[in-house]
Amino acid sequence: MAKSNTQDIPKHYNSNATEEKWYKYWEDNGYFHSEPDEREPYSVVIPPPNVTGVLHMGHMLNNTIQDVLVRRARMLGKNACWVPGTDHASIATEAKVVQKLRSEGIKKSDLSRDEFLEHAWDWTHQHGGIILQQLKKLGASCDWQRTRFTLEDDLYDAVIDCFIDLYDRGYIYRGLRMVNWDTTAQTALSDEEVIHKEVTSRFYHVRYRLKDSDEHVVIATTRPETILADTAVCVNPKDERYSHLIGKTAIIPMVNREVEIIADEYVDPEFGTGCLKITPAHDPNDYELGLKHGLEVVDMLNPDGTVADFIGFYAGEDRFMARKKIVKDLEKEGLLLKVEDIKNSIGYSERTDSVIEPRLSLQWFCRMDELSKPALKHVLNDEIKFHPAKFKNSYRNWMENIRDWCISRQLWWGQRIPAWYYGDGDDDYVIAKTADEALEKAREKSDNSRLDESQIRQDEDVLDTWFSSWLWPITVFDGFKDPDNEDISYYYPTDDLVTAPEIMFFWVARMIMAGYAFRDEKPFSNVYYHGIVRDEKRRKMSKSLGNSPDPLELIEQYGADGTRAGMLFSSPAGNDLLFEESLCEQGRNFSNKIWNAYRFLTLNMNGGETYEPTTKIDPENIADKWMMGRIQATLREMEDDFSKFRLNEALKKIYSLIWDDFCDWYIEACKADDYNEQMPKENLERALGFFELLMKMLHPFMPFITEEIWQRIQERGRDEALTISPWPEDTGETYEDAVKLFKTVQSHISAVRNIQAEMNLAPREPLTISIKPDSSSLASNLETAGWVYRKLLPVEQISFDTNAEKPKASAAAVVDGTEIYVPLEGLIDFEKEKERIRKEIGRTEGFLNGVKKKLANKKFVENAPEAVVEKERQKLADAETNLQKLKAQLGEFGDS
Repeated sequence: MAKSNTQDIPKHYNSNATEEKWYKYWEDNGYFHSEPDEREPYSVVIPPPNVTGVLHMGHMLNNTIQDVLVRRARMLGKNACWVPGTDHASIATEAKVVQKLRSEGIKKSDLSRDEFLEHAWDWTHQHGGIILQQLKKLGASCDWQRTRFTLEDDLYDAVIDCFIDLYDRGYIYRGLRMVNWDTTAQTALSDEEVIHKEVTSRFYHVRYRLKDSDEHVVIATTRPETILADTAVCVNPKDERYSHLIGKTAIIPMVNREVEIIADEYVDPEFGTGCLKITPAHDPNDYELGLKHGLEVVDMLNPDGTVADFIGFYAGEDRFMARKKIVKDLEKEGLLLKVEDIKNSIGYSERTDSVIEPRLSLQWFCRMDELSKPALKHVLNDEIKFHPAKFKNSYRNWMENIRDWCISRQLWWGQRIPAWYYGDGDDDYVIAKTADEALEKAREKSDNSRLDESQIRQDEDVLDTWFSSWLWPITVFDGFKDPDNEDISYYYPTDDLVTAPEIMFFWVARMIMAGYAFRDEKPFSNVYYHGIVRDEKRRKMSKSLGNSPDPLELIEQYGADGTRAGMLFSSPAGNDLLFEESLCEQGRNFSNKIWNAYRFLTLNMNGGETYEPTTKIDPENIADKWMMGRIQATLREMEDDFSKFRLNEALKKIYSLIWDDFCDWYIEACKADDYNEQMPKENLERALGFFELLMKMLHPFMPFITEEIWQRIQERGRDEALTISPWPEDTGETYEDAVKLFKTVQSHISAVRNIQAEMNLAPREPLTISIKPDSSSLASNLETAGWVYRKLLPVEQISFDTNAEKPKASAAAVVDGTEIYVPLEGLIDFEKEKERIRKEIGRTEGFLNGVKKKLANKKFVENAPEAVVEKERQKLADAETNLQKLKAQLGEFGDS
């Protein structure tokens, strides 16, 4: 029941006060919290942001989409559970802690592991969780009581249990392999953590002398510093240029190391000089050749990318400085023949942007060939659906060419690898969760019952962060701690995952593998890949480029609702979005439009009188039937959009329904016949009823303004908040005839308004309108809707007659076969209008002559592009048509 309360309604909508008020109300009443019950569950797990991160534009888009889906599911009557949380982010967090300690004059190397972790936890407690608080500003309706952290005790234990289980099943092994080495973070990285960029590199041609000979060979390399670690020179056995050199000895420049010239078909005779330097310690392909040919491995670099002392040259120098120096020295020795520029692909660390160094290292790996098979199968057969489906192709390509996952990281912040060493042999280790269990296993494996705790040591490395987040849909519901608990049984598999395609392989694929590996079922049913937020130059928005607005400042300026709408307006399903701040302004303007519509309706209330909002329409009122028909049609269209994750299309539909249909047409049709009178009560009650329906449909997208309007229209109890109200019902009714008729009336009214604008008529100047429908049935229907014309136009007299003739000196329009005439006598100065038309005829004739001359020019027609000539011909046709119209208009005024 609504009451007039216009004194309480501010003239301008205050988004900041409204958002703070309603978010607190929602939280205080526990609307976002979920517990298993008899309802259908709808569960979503948040892609956990870095624990020390802050909100950026990618988070804004990702979480806005999730919130829209979750809020709608809640209104559909499902038991919606959106689990929030954060990721410990080993590399990023450790780097920040190391940086902080450095600023305080403390080196990581000066601290024990426990001392460093104490600093890391202090940092996490100080900065962690900020981003979750910022998500509340956005309106994210997460179940905050379920917030998880990948390094909390239970999730830590789950990761260790996962490692032990996979080790026992033969999936995890330890091996010396060529890995991607980040010299800044000083840790190994998986292939997916390496970003490849095409760059321009220098290609150095260097002469290698042959032993006991005047001959030499020339190799070409982009990494001359690694010459110091060469242990062979290799040529193709079929390359006649070098066949006589196979088996001879080459002298490595600078270090004067003697190496054999070997032959292998791996060498491409067409690339470079066709003669390769082989550096097994610093190139993955060279490493494989080294294994095949039994070559020595010389590792010339320290973990931080500096040259090792034992090499004898450039000791302690950074690898790139060593490159500059060796180039100078080679040139001085007369061994550098030439340098050229080439384009090549260089790997960079996804976290530190440091150039990746291939490095031979003893690491822990997870075999992926078997784990990947069910994960590939169930995406290709659509048990797990990708939206858009185009991403299945890249997923399949990656999965079919998957390589073993390097899961160890040379860091301290993270889940420590549960491997315990008791000797110096490659196999002198056991896998155990605790030191006591490890000691027992070590005694048994070593057959040494006298081993004690001081003789075993745990692996110093931690597990890849993704090795914890791949378990996220399981661990947030404690699926490892208690595999059959009520939560995991009810909420798992989850429903929708919303993420970016750039972490498809990092995270999505691995979660799917983990789902089938540990629970033998999918982790989610749908994956929606949204695009990357880019600027107008199509660059990814980032702080480093300085092209990203501060999301919190956007919310402050445009409101959370306006910002959410702006993000979605620019977000086509599955494609990158070109963000424009003007779209957030459009979202804010939409909030203001809604607010002003509500204010207008309340201003039509009589003080002290009560109103009953209703959607029970007047069967004789075409505007009511049209509005209800439009609402029902939009509901069906939005349902289709939601099923295809086309959220931007769904938003545009409800936006148009509210702004165009409800505000610009329906409210106008509801007004009193006399401008000075208030809207009839029955009209106002139906308008309020429709407004409530529209607020429900808009709520998932713009939750704050809709809750505010909803609570103002009627007094609501705790169980009647909009955020938990049922989604509007699709009644199946279309009101097809009424919608079609009202659409015709709209087009007629728009045509008359165009005439008013073209003829410079005053908006309220009374008009005589003659409408000539193309059928008697349409004339009859339009007659019944005549009141709409009278309501929305300044009609003095209107007629609907299939035999009507065009009055003299009248403006005319034709709409779908129906002719519309507006006599102009008495509305305009005929003499002035005739003079205006004569001038326009003269201007058009001049333009026409110019176009004719151009087209009469044979050179122009024969030499100009066909499209240009065709454009001129179209100009000619348009000008001739306009000239005919102008002369006809002049004739209407008794002139020729």
